[in-house]
Amino acid sequence: MKNIIFIAPPSAGKGTISDYFVKHYGYEHLSTGDLLRSEVARGTNLGKEINDIISKGNLVSDELIIRLVSQELEKLKDKPFILDGFPRTLAQAEELDQMLVTLGVSHNVVIYLDVPLDIAMARALGRVVCPKCKRSYNINNPKLSPQKNNICDDCGTILERRSDDTEETFRKRYETFLTSTIPITQFYQNKGMLVKVDATDELELIYEKILSLTKQDEA
Repeated sequence: MKNIIFIAPPSAGKGTISDYFVKHYGYEHLSTGDLLRSEVARGTNLGKEINDIISKGNLVSDELIIRLVSQELEKLKDKPFILDGFPRTLAQAEELDQMLVTLGVSHNVVIYLDVPLDIAMARALGRVVCPKCKRSYNINNPKLSPQKNNICDDCGTILERRSDDTEETFRKRYETFLTSTIPITQFYQNKGMLVKVDATDELELIYEKILSLTKQDEA
């Protein structure tokens, strides 16, 4: 199956979609947000610096993100993967292109999840996340709510809200996406790798669409 590279604004559904493909099709989910938050949780000086950046809705440096992603990709050993939150700038996209060539990784599809600001914000303000297994839920959507109030269905851990899921911070993150990330869609479109998916559709339809893209003839 093809590797998936998501290009999407915050709260477009990357985490929920990734969970589905991890469970049903054996994908490895590489979320730069999770990698960064893990560093923050360890309380290192780097983690404190990262926390100050992301809590304000800003992006960490390309150099740091590229280093983190490269280390994780080297561990995969031919498993299909999903990149969630990377690349977010044209410089990152160009670096990833070279990184994948170096690692001998091919058969990739870039999926742009399209969702307007108002819907994305509503999702963000209702989002809760398991700090242990990283599964995402949304208390404003019955289909995405946990079976037990504020308890993870998978591991029983108490769910948490992300510190950056506030209206002010979310607007800034969305605007940052528009200015920094949208330009890379042209980069991938020129390579014939970009496919746009309506992220406001029912989840089942989104799953079917993405699955069809990963199973396309890779010859």
